[in-house]
Order: sequence, then structure tokens, then C-alpha cells
Amino acid sequence: MRIFRHFEDLTPEVRGGAVAVGNFDGVHLGHRAVVGGAGAIARAGTPPAPWGVLTFEPHPRLFFKPDQPPFRLTPLRIKARHVEALGVDFMLVLHFDHALASLDADTFVTEVIVGALDARHVVAGHDFVFGRGRRGDGNLLLRMGGEAGFKVTRVPPVTGPDGAAYSSTRVRERLAAGDPRGAEALLGRPFEIEGRVEHGDARGREIGFPTANLPLGEYQRPALGVYAVRAGIDLGRDTLWRDGVANLGRRPTFDGHDTLLEAHLFDTREDLYGRHLRVRLIEYLRPERRFDGIDALKAQIAEDCARARAILDGLS
Repeated sequence: MRIFRHFEDLTPEVRGGAVAVGNFDGVHLGHRAVVGGAGAIARAGTPPAPWGVLTFEPHPRLFFKPDQPPFRLTPLRIKARHVEALGVDFMLVLHFDHALASLDADTFVTEVIVGALDARHVVAGHDFVFGRGRRGDGNLLLRMGGEAGFKVTRVPPVTGPDGAAYSSTRVRERLAAGDPRGAEALLGRPFEIEGRVEHGDARGREIGFPTANLPLGEYQRPALGVYAVRAGIDLGRDTLWRDGVANLGRRPTFDGHDTLLEAHLFDTREDLYGRHLRVRLIEYLRPERRFDGIDALKAQIAEDCARARAILDGLS
């Protein structure tokens, strides 16, 4: 999949196709219906047309409310990987800044959808809005599509077995409630925290449970506590998966303050410092808490490891 950061840079082979438009934070099952809808249209042609995704970084919500707590489900690198896995040909990532936020909806369609992409078909979710003051919506796309010669498909809400629509907000709510399985049901895959392993204070190694430490950065903060996890070690072309247990929190026994993900991988002796790691939250085991001493902490970690192994072995 090719990634473009400026609409002026598009090459001829990606113009004239079907394009899914949206923020797509999480690339959950509802988002996949929108992106997949564009793909079905693109692939129906003879020859197939280009299949693209148009999205925005940083998330517009962060631009308008920069002081809010971290909320991202899929930072750009991760979002791109999940979009690419769907088979998309290219992704256009527009920098959401003051200039883009100030662009009126009609001009956005004229310059980006028509001028740059020369889109033949635009697919968007039922609630997609865009342009200055959020004045652009599906009705405007339909009107301008009729004038400019492109078609528009508005995808209705995609609902799960419970009848509720898939949404990024619901994923965040499930994670905050300590329900990674609920988040997985909405995403269609386990929620992951991904990053480069940093040096910590080596306390885990000192007590017999070495950990790989990941900063949370812009990720949504799930409920603090201990999780059964599966961690993927980046090997370049491949990813080596290992079961484990992770503490997501502030390490109150050691008077920690920064929120950190510390993953202890079972049956792994590799030096992971500086390696890229993907940590999937599988099941919430317990809240984080302070222990009276190291021995009590070690006993609890051993119990956590046993529970995590049993849970993960049952999923194999």
C-alpha cells in the first residue's frame, strides 16, 4: 500500500478510483464496512479501479481539543497497518491543521475529492462530516457528486449482535471498563499497544520477572491493572508471538507516577531493549494495587502468571 501525505503528490495510477473517507481511529468493524465498501466498488470494474482511503492526522479531535487526555486507538503507523491488511491500494493522509480546518466543505470536495483524487466513487459512514464548521455531510457529497460526476455511497450504521452500532467511542468505553474482550468484539481483533521497548529501572529483573517497558504515548488508557497478554516481537519480515502477563499502571509498590505498560513474556530470554513490540490485551486479571513488600508482590505476580497461562492456553 502506498501512503501519501499531501494531496498535491498523488500519482496518476491512484487517481480515478473508489475512496473511503473518514478518521477510522480503531479500524473497527464499522470502519471496515466503509473501507470494504469502497474496495468492492473498485474491484468490480474491468480493469479494477484504484482503491483508496482518505484520512486525517492528527485526529481532528486532538486539533480542536489539544489538552484532553490521550484517546487514540490506532496511531498512524498502526492504522496504516490495519488498513493495508484489508487490501487497500493507497492511503492519503492529510495533515489536519488550521489551514485544513478552515477549508470550507465545497472547496475540500473541489480541491481534494475532484481535483487531486479525481474520485469516481466516494464511500463514507452515515455520520461523516467535514469542512469548516463541520458543514459538509453526506447530502453535500451527493449534491456535489451529481454536479462533478462522482458517485457517493453512505454506509448505514453497522451493528453487532446486541443491536448497538460499532464505534470508536464504544471501544474506548470497553477498554476504560477493563473489558478487553468487549473491545475485541468491536474491533474484530484484540486491542494492541505498540512501541519500542525502553529501559526501565530493572526492578522486574531484580525480583525474577523481567519486563519489556512500553510508553503509552497518545494511546487511550485502558483500566489500570494486570492483563493476560500476547506480545509480538518484530523480527523484520515476521513477528514472533509470545504469551505473557502485563501490568498497566503506575507501580504503586515502588511509588511510581508515570503510567507504563510492563510486559513479562513467558519462556523468553531475549534482550528486547530497543525492539519493536506489539502487546495485545487479552483479559483483565485484577486492578493494580500496592503491596506491603517485595515477597508479597512476587507471590502475586507468580499467581498472575499462572492465571494468564491458563487463560492463554485455553485460547490456543
